[in-house]
Amino acid sequence: MAFSFLNQALAIDLGTANTVIYQNDEIVLDEPSIIATDSSGKCIALGQKAKLMHEKVNPGIKTIRPLRDGVIADFNAAEMMIRGFIKQVSSKHRSLFTPNLKVVVGIPSGSTEVEIRAVRDSTEHAGGRDVYLIFEPMAAALGIGLDIEAPQGNMVVDIGGGTTEIAVISLGGLVQQDSIRTAGDVFTSDIQYYLRQQHNIKVGEITAEKIKIAVGAVIPDLEEGEAPEPFVVRGPNIMTAHPVEATITYQEIAHCLDKSIAKIETSILHVLENTPPELYADIVENGIYLSGGGSLLRGLAKRFKDKVNIDFHVAEDPLHAVARGTCDALKHTDRYSFLMR
Repeated sequence: MAFSFLNQALAIDLGTANTVIYQNDEIVLDEPSIIATDSSGKCIALGQKAKLMHEKVNPGIKTIRPLRDGVIADFNAAEMMIRGFIKQVSSKHRSLFTPNLKVVVGIPSGSTEVEIRAVRDSTEHAGGRDVYLIFEPMAAALGIGLDIEAPQGNMVVDIGGGTTEIAVISLGGLVQQDSIRTAGDVFTSDIQYYLRQQHNIKVGEITAEKIKIAVGAVIPDLEEGEAPEPFVVRGPNIMTAHPVEATITYQEIAHCLDKSIAKIETSILHVLENTPPELYADIVENGIYLSGGGSLLRGLAKRFKDKVNIDFHVAEDPLHAVARGTCDALKHTDRYSFLMR
């Protein structure tokens, strides 16, 4: 087809923490969802560059995370960010004409009409011609490789940056779903709060995030090979402002994340309670699938299994499960009835 370069198709996983864009079955962009603007409101950096500036800027520069709790909190910033990311991807295919962009975007399953509209408008303003939306748990199930159109129950728990999406899927529809705002960002602030209370150290979001990745766990007794080395954190003492350092173990993190993880457990049980018995039987047989960055916390599948009594499987490459599913939906937009136009 001579004009195929005029038709571009992108699958966007617009996450609170990271934005991933797929094109032609490969990841063409994987950047933090953050932008930096100058005093006039002009975008001066996005993604990784802006993240390096986060919490380290002078009064003339502002870093903004346009998404909070999985939904667009700052409309202008979101539009600038989506536009910037699409431009980065499109600049690899320079042409005289503006390509006709077909886009599929993942959104939280608990989104209100207003929030859905915000995502659609932002994407259209950023250059999308045909914009389709897909609920994230649906995309996660596709990305994990489940047959979501089969007449059987599959359950997915997607723990992202802003929301945890829990859904039972059958025949291409969400039978039961819950979207709670306890996820990666909450874990990070739990760690900040814990360090303030227990060690009198003030740490920023970025350091707390590093601690979460290095020693994040949800059970205090990991097996021999799984246990990470303690993490040394440095910062100012809250009372004296003198520099102090503390050694943080995974047991401490498991203790400090306990309440937040318990909320997710409650929500999983709530969804299971309301699931029709035939589908429930399928879920017990197949197990429950975990995806999203939060599923990388050590010991999570074991803790959930002990609580719920059903096997939990962590998807391979859980960070990109939603993006892979969105990419799959992009290829079959005509076939999948659950895509919203």
